[in-house]
Amino acid sequence: MSLAIISIFASSCYEIEETIANVTVVRINSVGEEIPVDEAEVRLYALGSLDQDFVGEPRFDTTQVTSDEGFVSFNFSDYYVGGQAGFAVLDIEVSKGALYGTGLIRIEEMETNEEKVIVE
Repeated sequence: MSLAIISIFASSCYEIEETIANVTVVRINSVGEEIPVDEAEVRLYALGSLDQDFVGEPRFDTTQVTSDEGFVSFNFSDYYVGGQAGFAVLDIEVSKGALYGTGLIRIEEMETNEEKVIVE
């Protein structure tokens, strides 16, 4: 009987993995090669409900700056709620001086999600 109790307890406990969004920012040089863009400002955000008369408050709105490799990582683990179906689709806005780019990233809970944005 104690073995049954232990197995029930063990099966109900599971490790929650981190929910990560990684964004790589590149520009295309004259020969078509991807060049990492350092010090670019990367904004991930999702607005609340939208209609013609009302734009909801941002559900997520966070900004970071890319590394020398054009890379930035966002951790959304604190927003994860067990049992939810899906996590979020976030808009990406990237800027550095005159360079600008946009994109979307689909965030799956308890996974590392990656997207590349090309700035022009």
